Amino acid sequence: MTLNRQIVLTSLFLLFSILFFGMTDIDLSVQDLFYNFDRHKWILDWSLQPYKFIFYDGNKRLLIIIAVFLLLSLLFFWKKPLIQEYKRGIIIVILSAIFVPMIASGLKKETNMPCPKDEVHYGGIYPRTAVWQEYPKTFKLTHKRTKCWPAGHASGGFALLSLFFLFKKKKNKIIGLSAALIIGWSMGLYKMVIGDHFFSHTVITMVLAWLIILLIAKSVNSLHILKL
Repeated sequence: MTLNRQIVLTSLFLLFSILFFGMTDIDLSVQDLFYNFDRHKWILDWSLQPYKFIFYDGNKRLLIIIAVFLLLSLLFFWKKPLIQEYKRGIIIVILSAIFVPMIASGLKKETNMPCPKDEVHYGGIYPRTAVWQEYPKTFKLTHKRTKCWPAGHASGGFALLSLFFLFKKKKNKIIGLSAALIIGWSMGLYKMVIGDHFFSHTVITMVLAWLIILLIAKSVNSLHILKL
């Protein structure tokens, strides 16, 4: 499948996902599994270790280390045969590591969507809403903006879906995609069980990350510097 076709299909699937989750109660059905309504607590506390280190701090540091390692390899060993062979994929991975989390974080600031723990259904103060809907004017005037859509933390893990463009062999591409999905979803599920994100937040972040990666790959493929 060509990049152009993948970009179109991924864009349509992203739009479908946003509409589907916004018009259904799938999120609540899934999120209820992680909340104890009798104790009014999530099944896992956000500060509990070693979970916080493994699925939050540790994963974040690992992703930064991978990106920095690839960047340094590209800068200092540009003319080495191995780097020349994989330079296109390395550039795509580095740019994905930068732009996927940056765009996800940028959207979080603008969408003003609450986390599960902030919604009335789970003892919070924010009403249930879709991303295209507005809060009542009285509510908007008395409450600060919130930043919970899409899932910024998991976006770093899903940025590793770009490993698909790094490897040459089909087997390695599959391994790279599988690893990225495991890391991304482990980060996303952790944020779900502590009440920070809905299921849809992670799904939409995953699809958005892949769309951004496809656009980066298309742009990188047109760079003349890669022919040097």
